[in-house]
Order: sequence, then structure tokens, then C-alpha cells
Amino acid sequence: MDTDTMVTEKTAPTERPGTDRAQYGVCAFLAGLGLLVIVDATGIPNTVSSTDLLGPRPVPLLIGALLLGISVVYGIDVARGGRGEPEHGEDIDLASPIDWRTVLLLIGVFAANAVLIERLGWVISGGLLFWGAAFALGSRRYVLTAAVSAALSLGTFYAFAIGLGVNLPAGVLQGIL
Repeated sequence: MDTDTMVTEKTAPTERPGTDRAQYGVCAFLAGLGLLVIVDATGIPNTVSSTDLLGPRPVPLLIGALLLGISVVYGIDVARGGRGEPEHGEDIDLASPIDWRTVLLLIGVFAANAVLIERLGWVISGGLLFWGAAFALGSRRYVLTAAVSAALSLGTFYAFAIGLGVNLPAGVLQGIL
């Protein structure tokens, strides 16, 4: 085989196992988060009732313990030389610039939702949120997007109210919904 026709593959320089400080930083972050969750969970009063045999404390304690366990297992993997595979950018062009218009439109839509949710209620502000996000991401079928947004906001409003017992703000539609 001619050396001119050989395909060469770029590889990352090999490092000794356990020298990746960024990965150890992730391990430390996970361990710190796990400890924080456990310490915070110990401050929750463990009120047990006939309808709730466990109380509110076990779930956060379990999550904190799992975070600690994951940090230890991940730290061992990093120490043995484990590395994540670099992202290849499956369906995006990593060389293309950031689309700041889309990013700023999405930030604006979320900020508007945060400001309007108490005044207008979830159904209206959620509909605007869904419609605005679809518009920012490229949808130009305005009527269809509005119909889907209205269905999503009404559906989530009733799913939370009926299914979960969580009342979202009704706003100007109070008494109608």
C-alpha cells in the first residue's frame, strides 16, 4: 500500500491513567452535591403517618447516597484510565457559529413566561411559551403551532390539577377552567 493513499487517523495524545483533572473535578462535584443533599435531608422532619409510612426523608437520603456512590465509581474508572469518547457532532456542524438569534428568542420566551405566569395564568403563558419556543426553533406554521400550543398548555394544566393534585395559576381564566 502506498503511503500517500493511507488514511491516517488523528488520535488524542495518550496520558497516564488517573491524570485527567477535569474528570476528577466532576467526581468532586458529584460527591459534594451528594453530601449537600444528605446534609440537607437530615434537616427534614421525619413525620410518619398512617398514609405515608416512610415520610419525606428517605428519598433525598437515597439520592444523596447514590450521588456519592456514582462519584466513587466514576473516580475509580478515571483512575484506571477510563475516558469518555469525544463528541463527533452527529447531526450538527461543530464548526458553524452559534445561532444567537434563536438563543436570545428562547431566553426571551422563557423570561416572558416567568413574568406572565401569575398575571395571565399557566394556560395563556404556557401557550405563549410553547408557541414562542416553536417559532424560535423555526416553525412557520402559525395556526397549527397555536393549536398545538393551546392543547399542550390546557393538557398540562389539567394533568397537573387532576393527575397530580398541583394547582397551576389560572390567572385571568380563574373560574372558567
